[in-house]
Amino acid sequence: MSEPTPYTPPKVWTWNKESGGRFAATNRPIAGPTHDRDLPVGDNPFQLYSLATPNGVKVTVMFEELLAAGFSDAEYDAWVIDINSGDQFGSGFVEVNPNSKIPALLDRSGPEPVRVFESGSILLHLAEKFGAFLAPEGPERTETLNWLFWQMGAAPYLGGGFGHFYAYAPEKMEYPIDRFAMEAKRQLDVLDRTLAARPFLAGERYTIADMANWAWFGQLALGRLYNAAEFLDVTSYAHVMRWATEIDARPAVKRGRIVNRAWGADHEQVLNRHSAADIDAALAKAP
Repeated sequence: MSEPTPYTPPKVWTWNKESGGRFAATNRPIAGPTHDRDLPVGDNPFQLYSLATPNGVKVTVMFEELLAAGFSDAEYDAWVIDINSGDQFGSGFVEVNPNSKIPALLDRSGPEPVRVFESGSILLHLAEKFGAFLAPEGPERTETLNWLFWQMGAAPYLGGGFGHFYAYAPEKMEYPIDRFAMEAKRQLDVLDRTLAARPFLAGERYTIADMANWAWFGQLALGRLYNAAEFLDVTSYAHVMRWATEIDARPAVKRGRIVNRAWGADHEQVLNRHSAADIDAALAKAP
């Protein structure tokens, strides 16, 4: 590893080169579409445009949990968005999410389509629409939203901070890795202390707060993010491990986490999902 070159910031920053590292081509300092491309639309009430990153997994798990709970009106089409190819910068996608990030949802269940973007907003929208996985009022609802928004604020430090510098940056640099590893471990400790006293984050019931946090911290604990489980000593967080393992065993979670997944074993890939049969067909390939 080369020694880092001292850097003096210019008076005015300009974009004159890619940032380097994996996903560099997806980063740019301006918004808006780069090309014209309409989004596909299926026959189901909900049209999801996503990828099975942690933020995408939150939403497909929610849909599968709703269907498992008997909400047949929660049927959805899930269309893969290849962020490495720039699908998120197509004009149709930008119309649904001007921030050009997955996931993005079109709710076509009413008289007019409603766009919903940001994964936390999608979870809240669906929970309120179906009256599920979120208490309608009172302290339990507030506690669920506490942990939902905690995750939305915490994950950038885990993903864009620790994950980027540990796994994706062009070179390993001690300072940012140490800085964000410290924060990732602090966050795991926050969760571990909470889960020592209750089965789920908001209390006795499984909620959208668990779905949101499991997609990031649960999958980290299970060794699925950044190949960093040993580095972060995740097994030392016994209560997080218990929670992560229990949620991972839920049938709807097993189904939701493979939707819009374009990597891994064949039985863990459902590029586009239009009905339960698409997931069933993939799971049937399991050895």
